[in-house]
Amino acid sequence: MAWFMPPLLLMLHISTVRSSFQHTLVLEMAKILLDNYCLPENLAGMQEAIQQAINSREIMQISDKKTLAAVLTSGVQGALNDPRLIVSYEPNFVPPMLPSLTKEQLARLVRNSVKLDTLENNTGYLRMDWIIGKEAATKLGSRLRDNIWDKVAGTSSLIFDLRYSTAGEFSGVPIIVSYFSDPGTLIHIDTVYDRPSNASRELWTMPRMTGRRYGRKKDIIILTSKRTAGAAEAVAYGLKNLKRAIVVGERSAGGSVRVQKIRIAQTDFYITVPVARSISPITGQSWEVRGVSPTVYTNAKDAVAKAKSLLVVRRAIPKVVKSISDMIGRFYAFTDKVPVLQHCLQSMDLFSVVSKEDLATRLNENLQAVSEDPRLIIKYNQDDDAVVEEDLELYNEPSHVELLNELVHKTFKVEILAHNTGYLRFDKFFRLSSLAEIEELMAKKVWESLKDTNNLIIDLRSNTGGSSTSLSLILSYLHDASQKHHFFTIYDRIKNISTEYNSFHEITGTSYGSRRGVYVLTSYHTAGVGEEFAYLIQSLHRGTVIGEITSGDLMHSKTFQIDGTDIAITIPVINFLDNNGECWLGGGVVPDAIVLAEEAMDQVREIADFHQGLRSLIEGTGELLKKYYASHKAALKVSNELLSKWAEGLYWSVVDFESLASQLTADIQESSGDHRIHIYHCIVEPEASHNVPKIPAPEEVGYMIDALFKVEILPDNVGYLRFDMMPDVEVVKAIGPQLIQLVWSKIAHTGALIIDMRYNTAGYTSAIPLLCTYFFDAEPLRHIYTVFDRTTNTMAEVMTLPQVIGQRYLTSKDVYILTSHMTGSAAEVFTRAMKDLKRATVIGEPTIGGSLSSGTYQIGGSVLYASIPNQVVLSAITGKMWSMSGVEPDVTVQANDAPPAAQKIIARLLRREPRK
Repeated sequence: MAWFMPPLLLMLHISTVRSSFQHTLVLEMAKILLDNYCLPENLAGMQEAIQQAINSREIMQISDKKTLAAVLTSGVQGALNDPRLIVSYEPNFVPPMLPSLTKEQLARLVRNSVKLDTLENNTGYLRMDWIIGKEAATKLGSRLRDNIWDKVAGTSSLIFDLRYSTAGEFSGVPIIVSYFSDPGTLIHIDTVYDRPSNASRELWTMPRMTGRRYGRKKDIIILTSKRTAGAAEAVAYGLKNLKRAIVVGERSAGGSVRVQKIRIAQTDFYITVPVARSISPITGQSWEVRGVSPTVYTNAKDAVAKAKSLLVVRRAIPKVVKSISDMIGRFYAFTDKVPVLQHCLQSMDLFSVVSKEDLATRLNENLQAVSEDPRLIIKYNQDDDAVVEEDLELYNEPSHVELLNELVHKTFKVEILAHNTGYLRFDKFFRLSSLAEIEELMAKKVWESLKDTNNLIIDLRSNTGGSSTSLSLILSYLHDASQKHHFFTIYDRIKNISTEYNSFHEITGTSYGSRRGVYVLTSYHTAGVGEEFAYLIQSLHRGTVIGEITSGDLMHSKTFQIDGTDIAITIPVINFLDNNGECWLGGGVVPDAIVLAEEAMDQVREIADFHQGLRSLIEGTGELLKKYYASHKAALKVSNELLSKWAEGLYWSVVDFESLASQLTADIQESSGDHRIHIYHCIVEPEASHNVPKIPAPEEVGYMIDALFKVEILPDNVGYLRFDMMPDVEVVKAIGPQLIQLVWSKIAHTGALIIDMRYNTAGYTSAIPLLCTYFFDAEPLRHIYTVFDRTTNTMAEVMTLPQVIGQRYLTSKDVYILTSHMTGSAAEVFTRAMKDLKRATVIGEPTIGGSLSSGTYQIGGSVLYASIPNQVVLSAITGKMWSMSGVEPDVTVQANDAPPAAQKIIARLLRREPRK
């Protein structure tokens, strides 16, 4: 039978004269729960359910008392989801009397329930089947100290066995937890709420103890089983969540702080009720009912063996951490990061580490987070193959001239492909020792054939590495021989030497130079120095990388095994710094054009053709800017910088129109500081925007005003006007009378006005003079701003108007304009004009920095188009161009906070309160 048990006072007043015995029993149970159940909040709101129980015919039909008790138990447990609530029928029950035990009786109880032993490696074993309470601790102080706590304190680690602890005193929980804590700071362990007294009691560690404390530094393993209950659970739960002990075994029973068997009225029925509950100050939860969850799950019978093996791991942690710290100090290439990493190791929280795998994972995560270096790796290598480091000596070239000649012939494959494209493939980088001989051979066998080609393909798709000493020679041929170039620097931590690799002073053959295209092909097999070469081609802006992301195997690291463990640390011992001084951390080179390796050759022709027209497109972009951009001086600067970047090779990474549009936009915005300029790719020519405003029909006017304008009168007679689009002046004139009647007349008489422009992102500037006029006197006319139009090279002064319909807003009354990062275009011009003329206070966020007018222009005959602002606003006060970064508020706050900020300022001024 499923029913709920709501112990409501209303139901307790139901007359029992006409009720059956069963119904009376239900009501008396409800009263007991109301007064004693430790979770009273779970009893609320069940009036309807208890009425159903009282009206239930099923209860009426139960005559057998034990059956009735079972049904009531099922009902109350189901209603409150608490298995500790038990109704029983016990006609011969005699409440147990718990007399106070004598000192000798307590001593006997402790001897029978506590077992102490010392295992190998000075590991203590303490089994406690009954939690010693405050009374026993007081009466047996010296005995407990001599026979238990002082002996335990002498061990190096402890297995605390609570698998058979099913009883004990809750008052002993603070005592036990205190023994495993330091005396300095008192710790809040638990809070116990007692329902009958409706009082809470906090449990704290104790400032003074009888006997030596175990302290916080030595390892403690607590063993639990399904039988572990009550105070033992409180001990295990507290020490676990205080990060003082690791729990090994099974989930505990999920008992209670205190349960009480209470007689139901004058019957032989009893209800067992949990009358107190525990709430951890750390977790906000309890071990009751759900039990204590182990850190490491294992069968209870295997818990001791598991604890011993775990302590082996725990004992190894300090040695492992020290070894790793020492190795990082000796070998890590980022010497400036060593102290920080060593401090990280010393302060790392390794309390919950329960295996070597866990230790390696935790160390690896923390060190990588601090170092931000993916090459610094800690692994558990029990099943991994031994790390085989590449022997670079394998790639040394022989010394004999004939053998050198054979090496060059076998290593380099040279061809001249269609369209006079050079092709060079080599699958290994060899070490240079006989520099003069090998350079002369390469000049003759390799570069002599390639020197007159239009473009060069360097195929590294099967290149798996070698020695980086030959990089400079190859890169020297790809740059102008007349200039000295710095290519890269290698810092060797073991040798503590930094070596710079620059271009060769003289090369035997003809330099390929820096103007012709170089296309490097890569695959997932490209590794080692092959990756370095591809990376340098990009960082030196000398060519285009096409193909697949490289293997990412290049780490410049050495792997060291931690003595006596299966843990290994891989430490970067070499830093590879590019020509900008940036350290490359490996991880694979991402090509400029990502395609399948087998398709890379086909892609070269298409990209090379695209590169042939790059200069023309970049020049065309510059010409459009010089012709149409509002700031001619800035246009000249941008145009020159774009060509300089092209000449420096910064556009070799551009491989199609889309990437060119993105790169040009980024470069132009960086150079000009104007985020409004955009280059975009469009296959179909964009339609010109006529942008002719629509004059609303008479029947549409009211609807349009309601949709566009929001008006309120705020406290203190403050007007509020919000509109989210700047309308065209012709539209304003057409709806002028209705606008005055429905909007302006409502706020014209207010003492101050808030104009909300936070959501006004676009519109027309033509109505700005009319709108501004309402906030100035009729005489003299005010110069609002000046507009310079680059397309016509004309300047137009914008002035207030001599007449307006309706009344003006007196200049003696304050105006506040609210802005956000969305406020743009014409709304910005109005806001800036009102601010410049000191007619309004701007509150909110800096505006977007939009433009009055932008034109769209095709770049040459291509599919690229430029959106260029062609008008600029000049301040009526200074005559200088307004900033493209937007309007800076007088009072900067978050957009959402702008309305209350304005109201506070107005209220303060109205009350003449001084500013704080």
